[in-house]
Amino acid sequence: MTSRKTLSLLLAVILVAATASFAVAANRTIVAPQKAPKAVGPYSQGIAAAGLVFTSGQLPLNPDTNKMPDGIEAQAKQSLDNVKAVLEAGGSSLDKAVKVTIFLKDLNDFGKVNEIYGTYFTKNPPARSCVQVARIPRDALIEIEAIGVK
Repeated sequence: MTSRKTLSLLLAVILVAATASFAVAANRTIVAPQKAPKAVGPYSQGIAAAGLVFTSGQLPLNPDTNKMPDGIEAQAKQSLDNVKAVLEAGGSSLDKAVKVTIFLKDLNDFGKVNEIYGTYFTKNPPARSCVQVARIPRDALIEIEAIGVK
């Protein structure tokens, strides 16, 4: 009888977990801001779910011209402006960011990017990772993604 109770309890826990997962998935909202460039592929610029806003990787594309500026400093600023636009459209902000990931074509740009990044996150910066990658879409020098609390 004990194993039957254990099995029943286990099934109940699985059912509750599955229901909660479905509820979270069903309550996700697509974030598609006007102040950020359109996605360059079949993905959403952001998703709001479970009290969080998840941005896709933001290329340094100007939302008005769909062109990239030259140089790592200008590209870092544009990518961060795009991250900011997606977070804000989803009900978050840079101040509420909890995790940022930066993808660099050349890790030698790390110092320059840090200088720009520090002007966007002046107080209590979020957790962050920065990695060098072989190539970024549209041959950009940088791509940035973030997660923010609503």
